[in-house]
This record gives sequence, structure tokens and C-alpha cells, in this order.
Amino acid sequence: MPDLHISGDAEADALISRDPLALLLAMLLDQQIPMEKAFRGPYDLLGRIGKLDAVEIAEHPDLGTVFATPPAIHRFPGSMAGRVQDLCRFLVEHHGGKADNVWNGVKTGDELLARLKALPGFGEQKAKIFLALLGKRLNVQPTGWRDAAGAYGEQGAFRSVADVTSKETLLQVRAYKQQQKAALKSKT
Repeated sequence: MPDLHISGDAEADALISRDPLALLLAMLLDQQIPMEKAFRGPYDLLGRIGKLDAVEIAEHPDLGTVFATPPAIHRFPGSMAGRVQDLCRFLVEHHGGKADNVWNGVKTGDELLARLKALPGFGEQKAKIFLALLGKRLNVQPTGWRDAAGAYGEQGAFRSVADVTSKETLLQVRAYKQQQKAALKSKT
């Protein structure tokens, strides 16, 4: 079992370390909110609905209200609740409701990248970051996984959540992201 330290909360980190669905949902939520809040989101969701199960989440009659109840699980509770349900429906339909079936048994990094990009809410960049997270932190390392993850797969890089192993590395990732934003801003 991996020992992830991303949310800043020991219980939330333990959940994403042991539960593939929690980890996949956290990655989905990692958008327009601090990384720590996104990776705590599944823990908060578990506390509100009692169980993280793709079938139950997919069929939940009012997940938007669950997400919006203060403190909101995400900055955009309605749309993110919808994305979470879309992802869970996809997992039920294509992967037997099991998040780890997305990566179990894949032979190549390109195959895994294609599976991740097929997930609702996962574009190219998010898929590459999650692929790097799987490879670096969970030892899901099909042939060519680093190449498929692109720059996010580089060893010793501090570009994304895949490289967060402590408070110090979180700060390094933040510094990298700030540099990227500044460089992009100077180009425009």
C-alpha cells in the first residue's frame, strides 16, 4: 500500500493511499482549488455519504447538495458533483465499478494513457499527471510509462502531485507551478 502525503490530513491521506476510487476522485477534483483540498475531497465525501462506491455514487440522487453542504467539497460543487457521477458511471459501465481496473493489467504506458484519457474529466494533461502518480507512487509501471507520462514522468522532477512526498516537495511543486505561470504571463 502506498503512503501518500498530499492532503495534509493523515486520515484523508490514508484513504487515498488505500482506496483506488478515492485516489481517482481526488485527481478529478484537482482543478481550480488547492491540491490539498482536492485530495481531501474523497475523505469529506466519505464522511457525508458513508461509503465510497462507484455504483452508489453514480446513482446518488442529490450529490450536488452533498458537495455544496458547507464546507463545500469543491469550489464548484454542482459541476464537480456531476463530473464525479459521470466518472463513477463510466467506471461502472467500463471497469466493473472498480477504479483500479483502469490500470490493472495494462501492458504499456501508451495503453494506460489512453485508458486515463477516456475517463470523463481527464484530459491529456490530467491523464499524464495521474499516470506519473501511478508510476512514481503506486509502482504501476507498464513498459514505457515514463515516456507516456511525458515531463511528469521524469525522475527528480517537481512538476505535479505525482512528485509530492512531503511538505517540502509540495512547496517545490508549488514553486515550479508559479514559475510556469509567470513564464506564461510574460509571453502574453
